[in-house]
Amino acid sequence: MKIGDKVRFLSEVGGGIVSGFKDKDTVLVQDADGFDIPMPVRECVVIDTNDYNIAKVNTGTHDKKKLSGQGVNSHEKDDERPVTFVPKPLERKEGDKLNVLLAFVPMNPKEMLTTAFEAYLVNDSNYYLNFLYMSAEGAAWRVRFQGVVEPNTKLFMEEFERSELNDMERVCVQCMAYKQDKTFALKPAMNVELRIDTVKFYKLHTFKASDFFEEDALVYDVVKDDVPVRSVFVNAEQMKEALLKKRVDERQERQPARKEAKQNHLLEVDLHIHELLDNTNGLSNKEMLDCQLREFRRVMDENIKNKGQKIVFIHGKGEGVLRNEIIKELKRVYKGCTWQDASFREYGFGATMVVVR
Repeated sequence: MKIGDKVRFLSEVGGGIVSGFKDKDTVLVQDADGFDIPMPVRECVVIDTNDYNIAKVNTGTHDKKKLSGQGVNSHEKDDERPVTFVPKPLERKEGDKLNVLLAFVPMNPKEMLTTAFEAYLVNDSNYYLNFLYMSAEGAAWRVRFQGVVEPNTKLFMEEFERSELNDMERVCVQCMAYKQDKTFALKPAMNVELRIDTVKFYKLHTFKASDFFEEDALVYDVVKDDVPVRSVFVNAEQMKEALLKKRVDERQERQPARKEAKQNHLLEVDLHIHELLDNTNGLSNKEMLDCQLREFRRVMDENIKNKGQKIVFIHGKGEGVLRNEIIKELKRVYKGCTWQDASFREYGFGATMVVVR
């Protein structure tokens, strides 16, 4: 939505032309009588876009005078002409290195267990950025936002509720960088997949001060100094190629006559909810269980390549709900691993030891 777009209201009759923005959540809509009506952005839908983004100055007053038969002086005629000058964006030193960040800001930090969040794309460079922001749905992807963010600015993309966190564990940003009306160093198109640790959205201390927000924010690097962050996920062809290269390299190295046993240290992970969250007020049992399972999956994914690694998940005895869910995950997702009750002497009956095979 931009100035000049034609919109209609969703919850009431009416509409008009976007004349400005009061803040990031409120748009000013000029009706047929030339009056600016403040409306929530979410209550408006664009029905016709102004492709050339040409702003009109004082058109409402001018049109009303023409309709009423009043005279129009030369100054007002000049005001009716389209504004075609757009100032060049300010460039800063070292800004020609591309730095792109994905940021999340709680709307009400004092109520972390119920607050909604805002998502922003931060363009910390002298380039324009044409981008797509997507989230994974199984093996497919869904576009959450698409747009252009100007140099050295941040762009609000969406507001989402805590209930949507499960849909945002995997996100992807695709972007192309360029400059307008001047030459520039060519940057490659970039595709970056990120795993979002949704457990962090329950902890206030994970949101920290940054150069881009007055509020504390959770910030992820997408591109840092022209280098995209390493993708978390690789496809089957990439995995096959890496394995074949590793086998060739291993054959070329001198092999010792006797292999030394590699000892992996024991890793303990406490899944008690009070160890994961600062406060559980207002959370249902299912939400707390989902949080514990996300932490279990995160630890398993980080260690799945460490053959022989022993991991003790401390879940407590209770009614056995969390333990049963962990066993289901091991059978369904981590089939190559083995598990057993951990040492009764050290953990009682409230821990399961997993061995990565």
